[in-house]
Amino acid sequence: QVQLEESGGGLVQAGGSLRLSCAVSGRTFSSYFVGWFRQAPGKEREFAAAINWRGGSTGYADSVKGRFTISRDSAKNTVYLQMNSLKPEDTAVYYCAQAYSSRLPIRSFEYSYWGQGTQVTVSS
Repeated sequence: QVQLEESGGGLVQAGGSLRLSCAVSGRTFSSYFVGWFRQAPGKEREFAAAINWRGGSTGYADSVKGRFTISRDSAKNTVYLQMNSLKPEDTAVYYCAQAYSSRLPIRSFEYSYWGQGTQVTVSS
Protein backbone atom coordinates (compact mmCIF):
# COMPACT_ATOMS: atom_id res chain seq x y z
CA GLN A 1 0.00 0.00 0.00
CA VAL A 2 1.22 3.46 -0.92
CA GLN A 3 0.11 6.74 0.59
CA LEU A 4 0.46 10.16 -0.98
CA GLU A 5 -0.25 13.47 0.71
CA GLU A 6 -0.29 16.82 -1.05
CA SER A 7 0.34 20.21 0.53
CA GLY A 8 1.15 23.74 -0.52
CA GLY A 9 -2.02 24.86 -2.26
CA GLY A 10 -3.59 28.24 -1.71
CA LEU A 11 -4.72 31.53 -3.22
CA VAL A 12 -2.33 33.49 -5.41
CA GLN A 13 -2.62 36.37 -7.87
CA ALA A 14 -2.08 35.87 -11.57
CA GLY A 15 1.63 35.92 -12.37
CA GLY A 16 2.52 34.56 -8.95
CA SER A 17 4.08 31.28 -7.86
CA LEU A 18 3.28 28.33 -5.64
CA ARG A 19 5.14 25.14 -4.78
CA LEU A 20 3.17 21.98 -4.17
CA SER A 21 4.59 19.04 -2.26
CA CYS A 22 3.66 15.36 -2.43
CA ALA A 23 4.93 13.14 0.38
CA VAL A 24 5.13 9.48 -0.64
CA SER A 25 5.10 6.69 1.95
CA GLY A 26 4.43 2.99 2.20
CA ARG A 27 5.69 0.05 0.20
CA THR A 28 7.14 1.17 -3.11
CA PHE A 29 9.45 -0.37 -5.65
CA SER A 30 12.38 1.65 -6.91
CA SER A 31 11.09 2.29 -10.39
CA TYR A 32 7.87 4.22 -10.51
CA PHE A 33 6.47 7.55 -11.61
CA VAL A 34 4.85 10.24 -9.55
CA GLY A 35 2.53 12.48 -11.46
CA TRP A 36 0.54 15.64 -10.87
CA PHE A 37 -2.97 15.96 -12.23
CA ARG A 38 -5.48 18.74 -11.86
CA GLN A 39 -9.23 19.02 -12.02
CA ALA A 40 -11.13 22.26 -12.45
CA PRO A 41 -14.85 22.50 -11.62
CA GLY A 42 -16.95 20.88 -14.33
CA LYS A 43 -13.91 19.54 -16.17
CA GLU A 44 -12.17 16.20 -16.42
CA ARG A 45 -9.01 15.47 -14.51
CA GLU A 46 -6.01 16.32 -16.67
CA PHE A 47 -2.33 15.45 -16.62
CA ALA A 48 0.10 18.20 -15.68
CA ALA A 49 3.52 16.64 -15.07
CA ALA A 50 5.28 13.45 -14.01
CA ILE A 51 8.71 12.33 -12.89
CA ASN A 52 10.44 8.96 -12.85
CA TRP A 53 11.60 8.35 -9.29
CA ARG A 54 14.71 6.39 -10.20
CA GLY A 55 16.06 8.20 -13.24
CA GLY A 56 14.49 11.60 -12.77
CA SER A 57 13.15 11.90 -16.30
CA THR A 58 10.19 14.24 -16.55
CA GLY A 59 7.26 15.03 -18.79
CA TYR A 60 4.82 17.93 -18.98
CA ALA A 61 1.51 18.81 -20.53
CA ASP A 62 1.77 21.52 -23.16
CA SER A 63 -0.42 23.78 -21.04
CA VAL A 64 2.17 23.96 -18.25
CA LYS A 65 5.44 23.44 -20.11
CA GLY A 66 7.88 26.24 -19.42
CA ARG A 67 5.97 27.41 -16.34
CA PHE A 68 5.83 24.33 -14.08
CA THR A 69 8.78 22.25 -12.91
CA ILE A 70 8.52 18.84 -11.27
CA SER A 71 11.34 17.56 -9.07
CA ARG A 72 12.01 15.02 -6.33
CA ASP A 73 13.92 14.81 -3.08
CA SER A 74 14.82 11.17 -2.50
CA ALA A 75 15.93 11.75 1.09
CA LYS A 76 12.52 13.18 1.96
CA ASN A 77 10.48 10.88 -0.30
CA THR A 78 8.82 13.99 -1.64
CA VAL A 79 7.94 15.25 -5.10
CA TYR A 80 7.50 18.95 -5.77
CA LEU A 81 5.65 20.92 -8.40
CA GLN A 82 6.99 24.44 -8.74
CA MET A 83 4.38 26.57 -10.48
CA ASN A 84 5.39 29.95 -11.87
CA SER A 85 3.60 32.55 -13.98
CA LEU A 86 0.28 31.23 -12.76
CA LYS A 87 -2.87 32.01 -14.71
CA PRO A 88 -6.52 31.99 -13.65
CA GLU A 89 -7.01 28.92 -15.84
CA ASP A 90 -4.58 27.03 -13.58
CA THR A 91 -7.23 27.13 -10.85
CA ALA A 92 -8.04 23.53 -9.91
CA VAL A 93 -7.65 20.84 -7.31
CA TYR A 94 -4.20 19.36 -7.79
CA TYR A 95 -3.62 15.68 -7.11
CA CYS A 96 -0.44 13.65 -6.96
CA ALA A 97 -0.49 9.99 -7.88
CA GLN A 98 1.84 7.04 -8.30
CA ALA A 99 2.19 4.68 -11.25
CA TYR A 100 4.33 1.69 -12.13
CA SER A 101 5.10 2.07 -15.78
CA SER A 102 7.90 1.51 -18.27
CA ARG A 103 7.13 4.80 -20.01
CA LEU A 104 5.80 8.22 -19.03
CA PRO A 105 2.21 7.70 -17.87
CA ILE A 106 -0.07 10.61 -18.81
CA ARG A 107 -3.50 9.06 -18.35
CA SER A 108 -5.20 8.89 -14.99
CA PHE A 109 -6.11 5.20 -15.28
CA GLU A 110 -2.39 4.36 -15.37
CA TYR A 111 -2.03 5.52 -11.78
CA SER A 112 -2.87 3.21 -8.90
CA TYR A 113 -2.57 5.42 -5.84
CA TRP A 114 -3.83 8.97 -5.35
CA GLY A 115 -3.64 11.69 -2.75
CA GLN A 116 -6.63 13.69 -1.51
CA GLY A 117 -5.78 16.81 -3.48
CA THR A 118 -4.94 20.41 -2.67
CA GLN A 119 -6.79 23.47 -3.94
CA VAL A 120 -4.98 26.05 -6.04
CA THR A 121 -6.85 29.26 -6.82
CA VAL A 122 -5.38 31.94 -9.09
CA SER A 123 -7.13 35.30 -9.03
CA SER A 124 -7.07 37.69 -11.97
